[in-house]
Amino acid sequence: MKHLLSVLSAGLLLSFASCTCQSTTEAPQRWSEEKANSWYAALPWMSGCNYTPCNAINQVEMWSAETFDPEQIEKELAFASDTLGFNTMRVFLSSVVYEHDAEGLKARMGQFLDICKNHGIRPMFVFFDDCWNPETTWGKQPEPKTGTHNSGWLRDPANSLREDTVALYPKLKAYVGDIVTTFAADDRILLWDLYNEPGNSGYGVKSLPLVKKVFEWARACNPTQPLTVGVWNLSKDFAPLNALQLNESDVTSYHCYNDVPVMQNYITYLGLLNRPLVCTEYMARTHGSRFDNIMPLLKQNKVVAINWGFVAGKTNTMYSWEKVIESGEEPEVWFHDIVRPDFTPYDRAEIDTIRALNGKK
Repeated sequence: MKHLLSVLSAGLLLSFASCTCQSTTEAPQRWSEEKANSWYAALPWMSGCNYTPCNAINQVEMWSAETFDPEQIEKELAFASDTLGFNTMRVFLSSVVYEHDAEGLKARMGQFLDICKNHGIRPMFVFFDDCWNPETTWGKQPEPKTGTHNSGWLRDPANSLREDTVALYPKLKAYVGDIVTTFAADDRILLWDLYNEPGNSGYGVKSLPLVKKVFEWARACNPTQPLTVGVWNLSKDFAPLNALQLNESDVTSYHCYNDVPVMQNYITYLGLLNRPLVCTEYMARTHGSRFDNIMPLLKQNKVVAINWGFVAGKTNTMYSWEKVIESGEEPEVWFHDIVRPDFTPYDRAEIDTIRALNGKK
């Protein structure tokens, strides 16, 4: 965890520097610690999962008009709320869907938010992502690769578009600006998670300019919801990215798929920033990150707890990202996910743990 300390030191120093040279204009600013903590104090403890319906392989399939499935979403979110007691979800958007059908995407987001509200769920939305497949196709999406974790998940924006920022950035600015402005005062949304794992897939600090831009674009819309980008890689090569993310986020978010001692270190040291903590990814059973040991720790420290995986389906995240099972048989120990498509649990004891922690009798 020595890298975590150095990252935090860099972030805190940048925070001090920014406080000494704030603009005198009326442009929206990063939330103060007081504002962020006041916002958080008004919330119950929040728990949920990274959510993709079981019949969608990726962001495009979830949000495209032809494959958006409110009936399936209704069934899954009803189970999430009524049975598990979840009250938030982390949901990835798609710039490709927006490019081809902007008004349709916004309408479907509104429909999704209505379903969430009916079940007492306040989701957060993610704009960009540096993980998995480099190119995005519009239209029909591929079928899952047998036994392969997240075989159809997409980077956003596509890798082939990233070099020409003169052409790309205006499109992305319009996308972020339109979505955030449309929902800027919508209390159905918990927060905006602007960029998932920047620098992954070998991009490293090449992703830093887009991280900076997406904070600028979203902040300019003056949303009532906080902004964040989670830290996820604490190597020294990521120090510039981590410092930017920590310095610009209204609330501090992070990913940790490790066991209790490592998770406790994240909570302890990121807590020094004196902002609400949101763990936007955890729970990989074969890594020692489980509901029975990590979720109670997060609740004890009032950290928002958002695991990866819910209903096993086309994303294939019951399989580990470390091993392909070519036969397609279920792994003996599921990596992510909680229930099968008919809502029978992978492990009944886990259901009982989640329910108890969420106050479901």
